[in-house]
Amino acid sequence: MSQPGERRTHRGLTVAGLVLAFAMAALEGTVVATAMPTVAHELKGLLSYAWVTNAYLLTSAVAVPIYGKLSDMYGRKPIFLFGVLLFLLGSAASGAAQSMTALIVFRALQGLGAGAMQPVALTIIGDIFDLEERSRMQGLFGSVWGIFGIVGPILGGIIVKYVSWRWVFFINIPFGLACAALVGVALHENIDKRRRRLDIAGAALLATGVTALLISTSHLGTAVTATSTLLALVLIGLFVWVELRAAEPVLPFDLFARPIMAHASLMGALLGGAMMGSLTFVPLFIQGVLRGSPTEAGGALTPMLVAWPIASAIGGRLIPKVGIRPLVRVGISLTAVGSLLLMFFGHRGIYAIYLATGFFGLGMGLGNTALVIAVQTSVEWAQRGIATASTMFFRTIGGLVAVGVMGGLLAASFAADPNIPPDAADLVLSREGMTHLSPELLARIGHILEEGVRRCFFVTGVLGALAFIAVLFFPDVSKKPATEPVTSAPPAH
Repeated sequence: MSQPGERRTHRGLTVAGLVLAFAMAALEGTVVATAMPTVAHELKGLLSYAWVTNAYLLTSAVAVPIYGKLSDMYGRKPIFLFGVLLFLLGSAASGAAQSMTALIVFRALQGLGAGAMQPVALTIIGDIFDLEERSRMQGLFGSVWGIFGIVGPILGGIIVKYVSWRWVFFINIPFGLACAALVGVALHENIDKRRRRLDIAGAALLATGVTALLISTSHLGTAVTATSTLLALVLIGLFVWVELRAAEPVLPFDLFARPIMAHASLMGALLGGAMMGSLTFVPLFIQGVLRGSPTEAGGALTPMLVAWPIASAIGGRLIPKVGIRPLVRVGISLTAVGSLLLMFFGHRGIYAIYLATGFFGLGMGLGNTALVIAVQTSVEWAQRGIATASTMFFRTIGGLVAVGVMGGLLAASFAADPNIPPDAADLVLSREGMTHLSPELLARIGHILEEGVRRCFFVTGVLGALAFIAVLFFPDVSKKPATEPVTSAPPAH
């Protein structure tokens, strides 16, 4: 509760600052992808192309649970502002990068900042609004994510064509400063000042263990895969051992004894895998197999990107009326339908893919919003940060591991035919490149690519089906939060 003389949070300004953070994070996922062909050409780094994105995703993924725990220990505002600062430093340095290696390093720094922005922002919303208001706000933020995800490719194309690819990164700076100023001035917390023991060993083991796990799925060669897999198992085993003995574990295992947390984490990993698989391999299928243009490949994801914010906004308003569990079940079921459509009918043409991605968007918009509310409602303030972050962590890790496995299936399809030249597969992704291939080789590559992507769609379908089975056992959620928030701060001690 607020104490006499305590400054109160201005919720409107706080929300405005958090919206800016969400907009930057959403844009970064799509606007950079649009600029990457130009970046790779100018910096002469085509062979390092994928690592510009992977470095960002990797550091943001491993940082999410750590920031979530720190926000529970030291308050939301300082951790959020620290994340924004790192994100802006990474953005400025990325825009000024003079080599592909430097860009990869600076993107990793940017990812470290992004790892705090989205989960801590959602946690702040859980702190400063009651359940009914929180549902609408989570719907709003889901809509912001979807809308700016759609705007990203368009904005990226305009910036690259008329200004410079460097402004894809520099554009974050004014918005990031405005975000930090709004949250810094408007959000006030009453933080417990007692000394806390930071679980440095646990944080280090989690970060290195997850990094090794993701490298093991990156197809860098048999020796690298075997070594990183073994290292990941050892580090994650040590992490579990340390966490069971830590006074302030970075990822408290007792949290997952709660049925809601256990189910949400499992479904998050499965949905993350299905969603990232579709986002990654649907455009590849359209360009490489259906011979579509890059515009047509991006357009196949439009139904998802349009349906997601609409469903998120609707779901946020429905939660107080129908409850959390029905929306979780409906949302996950729709996502499963989308993944199964992709599995059974995705190879039959563009319209089946449109339908599948549309179901994905509807399902994720409804289900993801309700899942976040369910998780935040099931815990008290002192665990709300790590609870929110952990659901995002498992969704991101599930997506990255699934895409790595699917990429391995695709690579295995090409490796099975020694008559395919190493660089020939890349040529089918552009009309100009296809002119350098014989009709026979072009047909052979197209057939192999189709079979490989169909295997990826099969994995997506299995993940969606497993998520549907898991949601059948999703527990009921009380509409009364564990701690009704009055301000964004924990109770005074």
